[in-house]
Amino acid sequence: MLQFRELAIALTSALTWLLLSDTPGDPEGYVQDATNIRTEYDFIIIGAGSAGAVIANRLSEIADWNILLLEAGGEESTAGQIPLFAAAIQLSSRDWQYKTTPQTKSCLGNVNQQCLWPRGKMLGGSSSLNYMLYVRGNKRDYNKWRDDGNVGWGYDDVLPYFLKSEDNQNPFLAGTKYHGKGGYLTVGEAGYRSPLGAAFIQGGVEMGYENRDYNGEFQTGFMFSQGTVRRGSRCSTSKAFLRPVRNRKNLHISMYSHVTKILIDPDTKEATGVMFEKQGTIYVVRATKEVVLSAGSIASPQILMLSGVGPADHLIKKGITPILDQPYVGENLHDHIGLIGMVFLIDKPYSVVSASRVMSLPVLLNYTLFGGTAMSLLGGVEGIAFVNSKYADANDDWPDIQLHFGSGSDVSDDGTAVRYAHGTTDEVWNEYFKPIINRDTWTIFPYFLRPKSRGNIRLRSSDPYDKPLIDPNYYSDPDDMKVTIEAVKISLALSKTDAFQKVGTKFYDKPYPGCEDKDLWTDEYWECWIKRSSFTLAHTVGTCKMGPDSDPTAVVDPELNFRGIKNLRVADTSIMPSVPSGNTNAATIMVGEKASDLIKKTWLLKKKTVNYY
Repeated sequence: MLQFRELAIALTSALTWLLLSDTPGDPEGYVQDATNIRTEYDFIIIGAGSAGAVIANRLSEIADWNILLLEAGGEESTAGQIPLFAAAIQLSSRDWQYKTTPQTKSCLGNVNQQCLWPRGKMLGGSSSLNYMLYVRGNKRDYNKWRDDGNVGWGYDDVLPYFLKSEDNQNPFLAGTKYHGKGGYLTVGEAGYRSPLGAAFIQGGVEMGYENRDYNGEFQTGFMFSQGTVRRGSRCSTSKAFLRPVRNRKNLHISMYSHVTKILIDPDTKEATGVMFEKQGTIYVVRATKEVVLSAGSIASPQILMLSGVGPADHLIKKGITPILDQPYVGENLHDHIGLIGMVFLIDKPYSVVSASRVMSLPVLLNYTLFGGTAMSLLGGVEGIAFVNSKYADANDDWPDIQLHFGSGSDVSDDGTAVRYAHGTTDEVWNEYFKPIINRDTWTIFPYFLRPKSRGNIRLRSSDPYDKPLIDPNYYSDPDDMKVTIEAVKISLALSKTDAFQKVGTKFYDKPYPGCEDKDLWTDEYWECWIKRSSFTLAHTVGTCKMGPDSDPTAVVDPELNFRGIKNLRVADTSIMPSVPSGNTNAATIMVGEKASDLIKKTWLLKKKTVNYY
């Protein structure tokens, strides 16, 4: 079955490429790697991910400015354009394949008790690797940023930047107060809905929640997933923001370019350029205006510390001469994490089972030609819900739990990809999942939205190719576990609604390996399962925290300028003081849009006459 699955993905990718092949006038044509790299540029952007690709696009609108965009990986994967198979890209060469340090309260069932942290190593960054879910977060998230002193970051301030990017394909949403039309980023729904998806929505209504647009006026409720998809395929920031402007003369995009350090004058504390390695050659390139660091919540603090900016005592221990003692670089790390592997059995042939319902020639052709079928599902996540635990105010639209609903489960792909992406060991797979392989199932991934636990990023060594030490310190605050347990209970309650009972839903109640000594269905049992089968949503933020002058823990100011280093800006998830209530890709793109305007504001004030493309 594995060989047929790989053949099917390859066939679909090939057909898609033939139908949508690159031509000189094609706005989605592939980016050409820069070969003649200059010795200096006005701006050097590190990282071509969810924020960096946006910034490169927007700054290169100014014809008088020259921009160098550096990306450690290459082009995004052709097979990765198929939404349903998003998990298959993880643990590939286009994934940084990060792992945390061994944890004591999470991922206990993983090898060495390490959590897997997938991150995109290619143009588009993690937007080329993720499950494509387009979720902005809650209004209260951004208003709290503003109220904590980050002027210009309230909901009313950031909403225009969400709208600027967006080209929403839903005719009922596009062009409204809460959704943009005509932007670079295509947003829409999957071209397929299963009977289980309808049961998910109806079940939520039975529980007292509304079916609504979670990116609109209110967030609380149940809804079909919105995603960054275009004609049934992934719409990464590379496809959205880089490919349409790839022929601009003032934009050079250098792939396979591993940044080893930012060059900073130790006397003037000014960022002057970047050093990077490409195909065995070391390049030193000067930035006459700014270096913009958009490498993400893991790599951005790593690069800063390699450059001599971070906790001085830590740098000295790693053999790095400190240029600026900034103890909060790499701190404030937090993330969304929840329980993976809940399986609900049904007695109707409605779930997305790869072997019998996806991997067939008619389905492949239908998807290739029309973008429909289950292959268009966003990593298999057909629906999303935002709900309140008993710890939240039910009268306030600020839910503390998010549910990802999948019209299949870990057993739906024959164990070929999802089990590995989730870090499931062979022992757990064989004992727990294998007995129900390819059965009709659905799943819920429940998690809490406002974690209190904090971790950090530190250098493993002074070698820029050495992956950093990542310690998320999950569940170190007991309140995080309490809310996660409530999320599990709400998922079980959803399974008992009439909508799900009509399809014969029954929770797969085999005791989870490692928790057999706990009394089933007690809080102690759920806590054991959560700790053993934890999984990150890859919503890591905060390691270069944004804050006002009065905040001693702030690494960048509200205009994203690095405190203590001139001409250095950080723009990615690392600047977020607290994680938004939801998936972070849309919010990161917003940061890229806003950062671009902040940079333009700074430099255009110094020159009133400027040429635009």
